Amino acid sequence: MPDMNRDDVTIIDKIQEFKSYVQVDRYVLKHKQFDGAQSSEISREIIERGHAAAALLYDPDLDLLVLIEQFRPGAFAAMKSELIPPEASPWLIECVAGIIEEGESPEDVVRREAIEEANCMIQELVPLFHYYTSPGCLSESVFLFCGRVDASKAGGIHGLDDEGEDIRVFTATPKEAFDWMATGRINNGMTMIALQWLLQNRETLSHKWLGSRQTEAGS
Repeated sequence: MPDMNRDDVTIIDKIQEFKSYVQVDRYVLKHKQFDGAQSSEISREIIERGHAAAALLYDPDLDLLVLIEQFRPGAFAAMKSELIPPEASPWLIECVAGIIEEGESPEDVVRREAIEEANCMIQELVPLFHYYTSPGCLSESVFLFCGRVDASKAGGIHGLDDEGEDIRVFTATPKEAFDWMATGRINNGMTMIALQWLLQNRETLSHKWLGSRQTEAGS
């Protein structure tokens, strides 16, 4: 298989078409093809939103997840399509997440967002994946983590008023979350990817975070 990388792309022009909450740039480019030839000229609008970091919050002591629920205008706009089931809701169950600002690391962001959105302090972080959300038209990518928290007092309404956030925080067992994912109640990629990881790695993660205690309990 050919080794293709960013050096195999030639930008002919880049024009900023729009800038507000998001920025839209039009790229005119060519790229190397798999047969070694050069592609024809391609023109595409790309939504520039920055990169994001997200964390699935998990308390291994109580075996509880801390999840959030909030209104998403993109999900609401999608519901004009007949393809979307009528029972679907624009209030989505999610992980905590935020945009990475200049000078911040992904780890900085999830620790900040866990406090702002869920009133939880992350004690430990495990990196999961780095992935692109919709690479056909978005430049955004997500750095995804699992964060250890104390869920004993998690709950309530949180978020920043100046950012229009109205975020419901609640706890759920992993089984409840897995069932919601299976039935479509949890239907956003970020949270589904994190839950699929937890489904496969929960025992290993619990041993990592509770190892010495588990060893003592089993002795």
